[in-house]
Formats: sequence, C-alpha cells, structure tokens
Amino acid sequence: MGVTIFHGLHAHLRPDAARLYWEAFGGKLGRVMGPEDRALAFFSRVIRTDLCFAALDGDGRLVGIAGYKTPAGSFAGGSWADLTAVYGPFGGRWRGWLLWALNREVDNDRFLIDGISVTRSLRSQGIGSLLLAALCDEAKGRGYPAIRLDVIDTNWRARALYQRHGFIAAGSQRLGLLAHLFGFASSTTMVRPLSSEAD
Repeated sequence: MGVTIFHGLHAHLRPDAARLYWEAFGGKLGRVMGPEDRALAFFSRVIRTDLCFAALDGDGRLVGIAGYKTPAGSFAGGSWADLTAVYGPFGGRWRGWLLWALNREVDNDRFLIDGISVTRSLRSQGIGSLLLAALCDEAKGRGYPAIRLDVIDTNWRARALYQRHGFIAAGSQRLGLLAHLFGFASSTTMVRPLSSEAD
C-alpha cells in the first residue's frame, strides 16, 4: 500500500483526524475527555491543521497523523473556551484543570511531538516511521538540536518504535492521584539528538 506524507491537513479531514487521535489516545484520556461523541467534537474543533503531518493512502484516506507543539500552540491543545463550548461551563472547567495538571509544558530547547496516531489495522507497516521521520526533518528545519516526546507506561509498542529510531529515555514522571482518572500511572520522556549521523 502506497502512503504519502503531507505537511498539514485538509480541512475536510478534520473529523477523520479527530477519530484517529481518539483511537490512539482515548485509553489515556477517556475518563476525562469522554463521552466519545463529545471528545470527537472537541478534537474536531481544536485540531491545528498547520501543526501536523498527515499520512494518506492512494485513495486519499487519512491513515496516520502526527502532531507537534510550538510556542504558538499545539496540534490538539485547544483553549478553555473550546472546552466550555463542547462540555459546558462546569464540564469544561474541571476538564481544563485536569488537562493543565497533566501537561502544561512547552519545551523551548527541544522540538515537542504532540502525538502520533496510525489506523489500527495498518500498524506495524512503517507508517509511524514515516511520520516520525517527517517530524525529525521539521525539527531540524526549525533549528532544534533534539526532538522530544512523552510515552505512557502502557504503550510499549510506541516506546519500541521510538527506541528503534534513536530515542533514549531521559526521565519519568508518576501521576500519583491523577492515575485514577487517566488510563496510565506514569510517563517517560524520550529524546533523540538531531545532530548525530544516525539520522
């Protein structure tokens, strides 16, 4: 199957990107961002089409998505106003506080990945590697010396992919009481230098 990687995302693919993102991260975010219909509405609303790479098959179907963060925003971040619009004043407020507690960092020294998602039936076919290579090229083009991501303790498949591509563990963080609300207990920060000849 031929797959082409594009920088950015056509507007008509936003719902597909939201579903793909939820398929990959719903297990992590489900208790906070659910129910599913609300989560899909939220991600369809907030996805930044300029802060991602899209993998399309020969028929133009979205089969993978890779987002990233910049000081100007993130692929699937959104705002308090977006949360309130989808979940209501109360639902938006408590979800916002939990998401802020989970991840409020922008790394100005390393390029930050904001999630890689591949259609479940097409995993282990090299699409994730293509998206990761595109992210590394973007990071180098922006002058970053390294690229960084965080992988949760239950996502062993993703961690193995990153290790194959030269990422090394640089620390871990336990969620403590938040682990009861999110679908994982800890996350590991993984970093890959971009100046090595392993590129």
